[in-house]
Amino acid sequence: MLALFRRFASTWAARLFFLLLIASFGAWGIADIVRNMGASPDTVATIGDQKISVGELGGAYRRQLQQVSRMFPDPSQIPPEMRRSLLAQSLGRLEIQAAIAAEAKRLRLVAPDEAVREAVYAIPAFQGPNGQFDRATFNAAIANAGLTEQRFLELMRADLKQQQVLESLRAGIGAPSVLVRRVFDLQAEKRVAETVDLPFASVPAPAAPPEAKLLRYYENNPDIYTAPEYRRIKLIVLSPDTVARPLAVPEADLRAAYEQHKAAYQTPEKRSIQVITAPDEAQARQLAALWQGGADWPAIQAAAAKAGASTAALDDATRETVPSPELAAATFAATAGSVTGPVHEPLGWQVLRVTHVTPATSTSFEQARESLRQSLAREKALDLVDQRAQKLQDLLAGGATLDEVPVDLGAAAVEGSLDAKGQTPDGIPAPLPVPQAARQAVIDAAFKTKPGAPARLTEGPEQSWYALAVEEVTPTHLLPFDQVRDRVLADWQRDTVRHTQDQAAAALLVAARHGQGLRAAAIAAHMNVWRSEPFDRAHPAPGLPENLARILFSLKQGEVTMTESPTGFTVGTVAEIRHPDPKDDPETYARVQTGMNGSLANDAEITFATALRERAKPQENQQALDSLLQP
Repeated sequence: MLALFRRFASTWAARLFFLLLIASFGAWGIADIVRNMGASPDTVATIGDQKISVGELGGAYRRQLQQVSRMFPDPSQIPPEMRRSLLAQSLGRLEIQAAIAAEAKRLRLVAPDEAVREAVYAIPAFQGPNGQFDRATFNAAIANAGLTEQRFLELMRADLKQQQVLESLRAGIGAPSVLVRRVFDLQAEKRVAETVDLPFASVPAPAAPPEAKLLRYYENNPDIYTAPEYRRIKLIVLSPDTVARPLAVPEADLRAAYEQHKAAYQTPEKRSIQVITAPDEAQARQLAALWQGGADWPAIQAAAAKAGASTAALDDATRETVPSPELAAATFAATAGSVTGPVHEPLGWQVLRVTHVTPATSTSFEQARESLRQSLAREKALDLVDQRAQKLQDLLAGGATLDEVPVDLGAAAVEGSLDAKGQTPDGIPAPLPVPQAARQAVIDAAFKTKPGAPARLTEGPEQSWYALAVEEVTPTHLLPFDQVRDRVLADWQRDTVRHTQDQAAAALLVAARHGQGLRAAAIAAHMNVWRSEPFDRAHPAPGLPENLARILFSLKQGEVTMTESPTGFTVGTVAEIRHPDPKDDPETYARVQTGMNGSLANDAEITFATALRERAKPQENQQALDSLLQP
């Protein structure tokens, strides 16, 4: 919707720098300038008397590369075209900053010492533990950035001047009230729907048709009854889990690990409590009596507030996490459900009720033995798997088949048939002993490998290795009618039911559109009409299909439509449109107005900054730019 208000910024130049500028405006400021310090005197671009050094651009470019490199396991794989694009974006951002600085100079803007001081004091990086400006922290931070205090303050002053240029532009921009009103109406408008449901379940399953009709249905839908290609494979997997399974772990190591992590096997008792804290004993006793008399927690909270007492609830607290020793002792001595107190402690007089008790648990060494063995064996396997993978590689390279792989390597072997989705002929996922992250890679390899080709060892994720051989290929084929007759009958019945309800919904739709309206047409057809609660675009009414709710906001009042869902058809109409009044919801109206003002101001900044850069006609040093693209 906001794109409608941005046409003034839709020139080719604005589009070219749009993404770049969105990132730039969030980054402009003294922090970015500080990061760019330490630059070489070599100039890569000039805008008026503003110069951009190779060091400045190099720093910005490297930061862009670091962000993008997260998408590439190996940063050297970043394509040259992408590198050039990132460099151009970085240069464009710095050129726009320089153009704004030049404009601030042209306008003879100043930043008073007091404004610089306040801005410096407000930077969180320079504040000490008490939240106030700390001179030692400030000195350390600017020294870390390779700056003197004088140079930092110069940069801060320049930054404030640039902010004046942009803030003065934003200050005069606001969305027209008629536009705000339209957007507010769009967001807050509510509608009421009336619908008639025609569920598939309400239609009895039709009787089986003549055999010839079923056969014709089968012949007209061959894709449904075609078996996929299956491949019978042999698979060997070597991973930390497979290597760990047969590994023995000494008893002494198991007991040492248990003792080292004993706290994890001993869970203390936990209690959830509700607590009243009163300033004196008399008030505490009155509240305790009210509570013991059967008052529920909301009533107790209201009574405590009226008496000047406070209330709180603690969930799953251990003895150590209860705020005071006195309250902890009372909590863990109390019976669940009973009211206890008053208890005197430093905060006042407290009354409590235990609402839930989670008993302490203790796992013995014998109970933990197997999980400890698995954990320690896997740790050992992490050090062994690569060494054993090399042995397996040597065996396969020497011509060994998968059947000849020694058992003592710790590899898991499996064989069976699967399709390209990893399903067995029985329709269940094939039990491949690989990490989930490697499952699809193994399936893909099975359908790329030629039958009879020698097995090759391939590295997968999570230190896993696998090798497979394709033994047999069963091509796709149409299943015989006799084999799938029951499926054909069920499919024919389902489609027949759908067709019946489709015709009924269409007839109702036509009747409603030809003057009767949905309610009258439904009554004439002896169908029930359901009326929804008022709903808006973001929150469909409960019970109303989401796809229908979206369509209803594109219709006029009284217009009718129909939609299909997995469970049936629905015919719906807009029964009522409720336009919002800003007086009834001033908060939403103000939020819309603020958002539109900010959006238009952002657009103006983009257009203005782009225009400044174009007017300044940057002079670029192509040789210096090319040097930054060298590996």
